[in-house]
Amino acid sequence: QVQLVESGGGLVQTGGSLRLSCAASGRTFSSYSMGWFRQAPGKEREFVAAISSTGGSTYYEDSAKGRFTISRDDAKNTVNLQMNSLKPEDTAVYYCAARIGRGITTSTVAYAYWGQGTQVTVSS
Repeated sequence: QVQLVESGGGLVQTGGSLRLSCAASGRTFSSYSMGWFRQAPGKEREFVAAISSTGGSTYYEDSAKGRFTISRDDAKNTVNLQMNSLKPEDTAVYYCAARIGRGITTSTVAYAYWGQGTQVTVSS
């Protein structure tokens, strides 16, 4: 089992940047593929980015491509999401998620472990 704690959210102006971090407990972090999801008020939780257990593969939702970068540091048991050129439509609660396995998936049901979320607000 793994526990996840997100940090790094906040209020930023349009065009600004934020770096989200997710700290994971446990000794087998390298066995988990990791994902970032977000949920805006009144909307379903949606996929943002994912990284494989080896870190060799990444995948992004279309609106995140070219602006967001997911990375992992297995020595520190962390996964990060660097977000640049932020837009008001990026405003949401951002969640870190983990699943056992190498592959990448965008489906929320495939991830067994979730953090509590961190709020990102982008002002226009």
